[in-house]
Amino acid sequence: MNKIPLSKTKIESKVATIRDSLEELNKISRLSKKEFEANKDNFAITEHYLRRALEALFDIANHIVSRFPYSAGKRPYSYKGLALALADRGIVNKNFGNKALVNMAGYRNRLVHFYDEITPKELYEIITTKLGDFETFVKAVLRLVKNPEKFGLTIEE
Repeated sequence: MNKIPLSKTKIESKVATIRDSLEELNKISRLSKKEFEANKDNFAITEHYLRRALEALFDIANHIVSRFPYSAGKRPYSYKGLALALADRGIVNKNFGNKALVNMAGYRNRLVHFYDEITPKELYEIITTKLGDFETFVKAVLRLVKNPEKFGLTIEE
């Protein structure tokens, strides 16, 4: 059976999106909670860059998971399923995948489907306490890119 290789270009492009988004989120995270809440643009900007980072993260997850063989009907497609699959395949630490990535999947869905329920307080909490989870993910993905054979995968430029 021919394996479809990972696309290094695609992964690196999505990693760049994550890092660009994190750069903007880190700037806003330096504001005090009071400063953050005083300007509604901070909320909109944070929501935008957080959603972009999450979308890029799960685009990468989907790209990776789609390269593994699954029996008919067993391939995960949900964001939470992708997070769990990355943990099961050893791409990310099992605890990180089962907790942090699953939580990120849930929050991505909340941002997209329950956007009217998002509060400045929760966004501020995320950007001041959870941004490191994105870098943990990126490091795991870059390890995969350097050594895809370890995971039974191949990669092309």
